[in-house]
Amino acid sequence: MASKTDFIYSTESEPHRIRTKKILKQFPDLRNLIGKNPYTIFAIIGLVLFQVAGAYLLRDQSWWLIFAAAYLLGAFADHALFVMIHECTHKLLFKNANANRWAAMLSNLPQILPSAISFEKYHIKHHSFQGVHELDADLPNKWEAKLINNYFLGKMLWLLFFPIFQIFRLSRLKEIHPVDGWIITNFILQAAFTTAIWYFMGFHAIGFLFISFWFSVGLHPLGARWIQEHYLTHKVEQETYSYYGSWNTVAFNVGFHNEHHDFPSIPWNKLPQIRKTAPEYYDTLYYHTSWTKLFFQFLFDREVSLFNRILRKERGRVPLTDVSKPDMEVKV
Repeated sequence: MASKTDFIYSTESEPHRIRTKKILKQFPDLRNLIGKNPYTIFAIIGLVLFQVAGAYLLRDQSWWLIFAAAYLLGAFADHALFVMIHECTHKLLFKNANANRWAAMLSNLPQILPSAISFEKYHIKHHSFQGVHELDADLPNKWEAKLINNYFLGKMLWLLFFPIFQIFRLSRLKEIHPVDGWIITNFILQAAFTTAIWYFMGFHAIGFLFISFWFSVGLHPLGARWIQEHYLTHKVEQETYSYYGSWNTVAFNVGFHNEHHDFPSIPWNKLPQIRKTAPEYYDTLYYHTSWTKLFFQFLFDREVSLFNRILRKERGRVPLTDVSKPDMEVKV
């Protein structure tokens, strides 16, 4: 089977602002779901304490038990913490922007690598410039897609080293300034936390936290989330997919991805209500019901590669400072 050699290019604008306007015209009461959920901070605190407690309990255990605990428990907690960082990025906890950043950095602590503030810088651009290669960090590099190709081994290594491939993407996003005071603060807090864990609990505790992080974004059924969101896994050019499976319970509804792109100002706990209110807009789209099934499909299906993404060369008139809140900006 011949492998793809380029992405799929679209001349149309990203689909979410258009759909947001249609939905709000038909269901204006959906605006009532827009708001903050300050109680999310308690989920963050609980997840951080869960990971610290796990590190403490595993500080003197064998490596096989540490790997097992990281795969079966820690990965789920760290994945949930990524969702918490995502909520903070969209300022869905507190009215004060800086309070959301502090909450994001708290969520980041057990993940060892400082990424909360960097994620904020790049993720909002993903919403505003979806599919624009020089501004959307969610898109793979062309050399990355060619290197991985459509082979099992390449895709397995891509998932295994997913955080490293993401770092290599940042150099192409030249319009986004990568360092500021908040980035430095994130690094300092992360270094202090990691040093404290090492000093009081030892290297095995650090190992548990690091391995949990690595599995939460990579070679684990949870890693299928990165495929689910925007990779073309059906024979249609649908740009965004949702996941409606049971793991949304432990992933704070992050699978409701079409709903989130359409309504980024609605917090995680209310995302299912969007589909429930406007089913004709979401049940008619393709969606996934199993991350595990998608995980294996991605690995073994030769028709799915990193080139299965929609790109657009036209960035439109959206300013670089856009914060992508179509549900608040759209006039109906």
